[in-house]
Amino acid sequence: MAAPPAHQPLAPRHRARQNGGMDWINEDRVALRRAKSLLESPGLAVRIANTVGAPIEKLFKALPEGAGNAIHAATTKSLDGALRVATSLMDEERRPAVDRLHSVAVAATGAVGGAFGLAALAAELPVSTAIMLRSIADIARSEGHPIKSRLVQLSCLEVFALGAPTGADDAAEVGYFAVRAALARAVSEAAEHLAVRGLAAESAPALVRLISKIASRFGIPVTEKVLAQSVPLIGAAGGAMINVLFIRHFQDLARGHFIVLRLEGTYGPDAVKSAYAAL
Repeated sequence: MAAPPAHQPLAPRHRARQNGGMDWINEDRVALRRAKSLLESPGLAVRIANTVGAPIEKLFKALPEGAGNAIHAATTKSLDGALRVATSLMDEERRPAVDRLHSVAVAATGAVGGAFGLAALAAELPVSTAIMLRSIADIARSEGHPIKSRLVQLSCLEVFALGAPTGADDAAEVGYFAVRAALARAVSEAAEHLAVRGLAAESAPALVRLISKIASRFGIPVTEKVLAQSVPLIGAAGGAMINVLFIRHFQDLARGHFIVLRLEGTYGPDAVKSAYAAL
């Protein structure tokens, strides 16, 4: 059974409008403006720099040899594990997201990172990532998306790729849609695999490719987090604070992402992209 294309609107309760020239209702324009603001909010590095009092770039010198490989391995493993557990007990009833509860839970794991730094990453990151993905899924559900849908679940995973602008992202609005476009085929192939075989088959090539693509971008904010938690004297309390910044960064991205996807279900992807660019 073929999966729907990755850009297909995710909230079926919203029927796409056929008249491309139809005016938007004001509530939806306000929502799109909010989404753009969230998706273009200051990156994690800026938030951390304001907390630790030093630009993250200066901390890269403190990264030990081999740390990059360790971080990539930890992010890949964390994303794979989180996908398997984060939405397992969630129901479809739409309700407000509980961002604060998930932030408190991630703060507790961050205390471990602050106390032990890179050495604790392999143990701390899978737990933090699973909590964060659960929070992202909670936000998706609050925006009316069917959380049992495999495509919606993969779109939750996609949020982890949105938090690391690269040199190729000439502008934030281009960057957001460019990342989605870059992942579209991998998301579609993974959704097709999940629709047929579910999550039982580990190391399925389609899932491995998608997770690898996302991990390569997710590794950037993870590295920034690790560097901030390695600052001398930051300790457990500082580590908890860094993790709160970490999850709030991705909660903001998730809210913006799923607002955009919800509006695409009403107006169509092209109309939303044009309206986004015009703001």
